Amino acid sequence: MAKICFDYGHGGSDPGAVYKGRKESEDNLAIGREIAKELRRHGITVDETRTADVAVSLRQRSEFESKGNYDYFVSFHRNAFKPETVTRAETFVYTKASTKSKELAEKIQNALVGIGFINRGAKTANFHVLRETKAPAVLVEMGFIDNTKDNNLFDSKRKEIVIEITKAMLAQLGISYKEELATEKTDGQVLYRVMAGSYAVRKNAEKQVQKLKTAGFDATIMVFNR
Repeated sequence: MAKICFDYGHGGSDPGAVYKGRKESEDNLAIGREIAKELRRHGITVDETRTADVAVSLRQRSEFESKGNYDYFVSFHRNAFKPETVTRAETFVYTKASTKSKELAEKIQNALVGIGFINRGAKTANFHVLRETKAPAVLVEMGFIDNTKDNNLFDSKRKEIVIEITKAMLAQLGISYKEELATEKTDGQVLYRVMAGSYAVRKNAEKQVQKLKTAGFDATIMVFNR
């Protein structure tokens, strides 16, 4: 099975970009670890350059990656410029990137754009973690932390970001995404609920329910508030 190295930008004494008390390092760690959890649910091995709010140098990050035989290296970040002036998401690969790096970058970029981020494109850069790592590497900028619109999108679509980036990475690995089974207990009995999709638009959910009923399955709409 595939083995991936996740890198959460900044941390500890290096918070990265900060805006109105919000730290890039915390956003990177939180959402990155959620994506790692989803990938592990699909049998992917995910190692992480940090798992807490601690400082890790660029050299330590690349040395950590070089010790493992990884299929991919992904570094998570959030951008910043001048407060409230720029919005968008973008991904980076090294200037001499492999085809695999470029393919993964495009898939992740398309996933973020599909969620609602303005497309800043997949680009090349001479970043240390792209240049000094062995595996095909991608650095993801998940919107601008100093832009309220991007922060609102990042927060309100957090689950979608996790799922869609997971799907993008699984697609690159040739693995299909599997919906997580929800369980609940009733009078001591465990019930297993099978989900056939999650939709932001109710009409789309209703169409899916109708398809399932036509196929002979008992289906209903359940509303989840994030």
